Amino acid sequence: MALPDPAAESPLPPPSAPRSAPAEDNARGAAWMMLSVFFASAMTLAVPWAALELDSRMIVTLRAIGGVMICLAGLALIPRLRKELRFSSPWRHVWRGALIGVSTQFGFYALTALPLTLATVLFFTAPIFAAMLAVPMQGERIGLRRASAIGAGFLGVLIVLRPGTAGFDLAMLAALVSSVLFALALLSSRGLSVRDGPFAAYLSSAAMSVLISLPIALPVWSLPASYGGWAALAVVVVASLTRNIGDLQAYRWAEASLLAPLSYLRLILIALGAWLLYAEIPDGWTLAGGAVIIGAALYIARRERLAKRGG
Repeated sequence: MALPDPAAESPLPPPSAPRSAPAEDNARGAAWMMLSVFFASAMTLAVPWAALELDSRMIVTLRAIGGVMICLAGLALIPRLRKELRFSSPWRHVWRGALIGVSTQFGFYALTALPLTLATVLFFTAPIFAAMLAVPMQGERIGLRRASAIGAGFLGVLIVLRPGTAGFDLAMLAALVSSVLFALALLSSRGLSVRDGPFAAYLSSAAMSVLISLPIALPVWSLPASYGGWAALAVVVVASLTRNIGDLQAYRWAEASLLAPLSYLRLILIALGAWLLYAEIPDGWTLAGGAVIIGAALYIARRERLAKRGG
């Protein structure tokens, strides 16, 4: 089973001649991933700041609108982008974008309702859900070791959630739903960024997010009332676009199993930023469960790498 990998090869041939995947270059992929880690952390830290003036549904909607506007400006100003823009499987772009749009709604709600470190830990379950969902969705087989790692990952989730205790919050389920939908999006659209490029993959997901988010945001429609609110929203928009491009480029150049450990550096940056900006200190349950979840996800990535080499 593969980690959520936007650049993984699709089992279905494209309707037109596909782009050739770049030669593997792990150093370049790692550089893109570090860029993604930094901007993903910045986006996460900016969401509660923006939520001081906006509902999470509005943050998602304005983020998507801002992303589409930046993409359209790029198409207008850069001829190469217009020339290379392609959507080889339009309905797969639509499906992927819809899943990501709904996932973002749940994810941003979790970021405004939970401590940031806790929400981030729960988002890290996406590779575990992807490993589990690949069995019914793609007919992949997993061995006892990877199955045990999946089980350990869900044990980590139970440690974090503490169901039946005063520490449980429904927003925790929102974070898990976001992770499930994100895993579904990546599993059901493998190969799109290789064939169509990261710009097309981001543009389609941003456009679908606008279509899905607008009706949800209408009841709470508003704009930031201060310069600080607009600044926070700008950070969310720019950091989100840069993070998505960084992710897609990283997985085009390097193995997902090698990138996985780097992606978890987000937890350190977010925990530090949440402490400095919001005086948040993660509790022992979050740290213990997070260690189990990350350990399980890293083991799944390692087993996947070994399985590919063995194959």
